[in-house]
Amino acid sequence: MKYTNSIEIALPRERVAQLLADPAHLQKWLRGLVLHEPLRGIHGQLGTTSRIVMQMGQRKIECTETITRREPADLHGTPEGVVVHFDREIVGAGMWSVVRDRLTEADPKTTLWESESEYRFSGLLMRLVGLLMPGAFHKQSQQHMQDFKEFAEQGKDVREGRN
Repeated sequence: MKYTNSIEIALPRERVAQLLADPAHLQKWLRGLVLHEPLRGIHGQLGTTSRIVMQMGQRKIECTETITRREPADLHGTPEGVVVHFDREIVGAGMWSVVRDRLTEADPKTTLWESESEYRFSGLLMRLVGLLMPGAFHKQSQQHMQDFKEFAEQGKDVREGRN
């Protein structure tokens, strides 16, 4: 299953990239995040492998994330017109996913965030979930992007009573 989400954020691209990469902010916008800890490497850097635990209703899901692409490696002073790429592979029980994020400068004060997601499932239960609920994955990805936008632009925190 593959899909693409996008959203415009009323902030310069460099600031959006900084906020997305800062682990101190993850729980403020990544709804359901319980834990995101590097197992090897430095958070957000190329090659880093992290353990992620998400709470989805009554169920906790644990996976491993590996940063497979980060270009440019240093975002400070990235020239105008350069697209920032941030790709990661996520593996969990019965699931493999890759997410390819691109940050493009729409204008000096606005960033277009495009995110391509691909999922593959194994095992009967996970294959059924993928077949019966493909829209739920797409919708959840868009919700995460909307939550980030509200955090970045307005300082809203998903932990403060929003569900």
